[in-house]
Amino acid sequence: MAAVSSASDTGDPRSRQPPERRLLILGGPQSGKTSTANSILGDEVFDVATETTHSNVGQTEIYGRRVTVVDTPPWAIPSDPVVENTEPDPEENAGAESENPALPPQSLDSEGPCMGAILCPPGPHAILLVVSVTQPFTETEKRAADEQLGALGGGTWRYSMVVFTGVDKLPKEVFIEEHIANTGEALQWLVERCGSRYHAFDNTRKETEDNTQVPELMEKVEEMITDNQGWYFEVNELILLEEEQARRALEEETMRMEEHARQRDQMIGGPPRELRLLLLGWKGVGKSSVGNSILGRRYFESGQETELCLRRQALVSGRRITIVDTPGWDWFSVRRTPKRIRQESQRGAALLRPGPHTLLLVLPVVSSLTARKRRTLLSHIETLFGDNACLHTMVLFSCGDWLGRTPIEEHILRGGRELQRLLEFCGNYYHVLDSKIPGKDRSVSVLLDKMEEMIRENGDKAFLPIQTEWLSEESSYSSDNTEPEDDCRGCQVQ
Repeated sequence: MAAVSSASDTGDPRSRQPPERRLLILGGPQSGKTSTANSILGDEVFDVATETTHSNVGQTEIYGRRVTVVDTPPWAIPSDPVVENTEPDPEENAGAESENPALPPQSLDSEGPCMGAILCPPGPHAILLVVSVTQPFTETEKRAADEQLGALGGGTWRYSMVVFTGVDKLPKEVFIEEHIANTGEALQWLVERCGSRYHAFDNTRKETEDNTQVPELMEKVEEMITDNQGWYFEVNELILLEEEQARRALEEETMRMEEHARQRDQMIGGPPRELRLLLLGWKGVGKSSVGNSILGRRYFESGQETELCLRRQALVSGRRITIVDTPGWDWFSVRRTPKRIRQESQRGAALLRPGPHTLLLVLPVVSSLTARKRRTLLSHIETLFGDNACLHTMVLFSCGDWLGRTPIEEHILRGGRELQRLLEFCGNYYHVLDSKIPGKDRSVSVLLDKMEEMIRENGDKAFLPIQTEWLSEESSYSSDNTEPEDDCRGCQVQ
């Protein structure tokens, strides 16, 4: 926590020059913070036309005393579930900052407002909390102010003062005291936390000859320093830097989650987003059961060997899901997989025009993976679908109920190097599914999210394009030249 220190650092009392005064200015969006800093400095030192993203320092002399002013980025306003209609009138911003007509979320290029305290070492004598009278001060703003002062450390309130901007917009014969009384408990709380120290500022008067606002403000600052026995607020730079790193990490994670949600909304908003899946794997691994679990009902006949490709479609979690179930491969050799089965696998991909988004390689949790089995699986995939198939392949662990409470990651570690090499081939895309109860497994939605993540990662290669040879007469294992979608040799299409 920050500590308070004596102001003895401000110079030898026998010195001719008065001691320096350091002011840290904090405030929310459109509060008039930057305009206030310029008014104190007596010049347009800081740019009010652009958003303040980093703290800036300005210096001036007032009555022969050097005054350091630090302007800071606006503090973040916590999200409020209640949306209030608080759009300010553009004409009302003459006394408040015009730099944020519609303040966007703070970017990762911005720094936290408390970092400005480092720019006035060894610490500020006064922390000016700028509040515009043209904007409501609600519980949300109260929480934001409390969080920012708390981030600086303990004991900050005794060095704080509220500076009201835009007072020229108050109705005639309404003084700032009446405004405080009428605005509500949140603003009254802020003033009381600052020891009832406040000052009214009209930033439109800074060029007038009778402008006594700045001298009066500095007199109140001197009174506060006297009340604090000449002490200033000492800044703990290490703590502030650590808090800034934590803030940036949190913002980066928040922005990543928001971007993910935005992309997902784009993908599934409006007409249903289509996902085309091809089920692949050995014989008897539960491909048909997996297809039923994803689609939410019994579309595929499980418990018996699949001989021909079968395509089914359903609406799942806002997406139109098309799945093709295929006959199973041999466990130990590509050559031992009959040619017609290999052709059926390719023909299944051809049924998913213009190509499957994901090749779902079904692997039972209960099976062990040897080097030979792994090589056989990869050989099947690369031989049938080409070298780029790995970009679209995801391992789907079936029989997930067998794991009990064991995390799938722990199962993968126990599975040995061969299982890990298989996952590396698939870009470490995998998922575990309990296929016993179709439509009851909530992880289906998570599986679809992972597929969409894979699609985004693949960019312009969102799906595996159909190859000409998959459509050939020989590959389609048909008796004429019709394409697979028209002649499936018994394959049911729905």
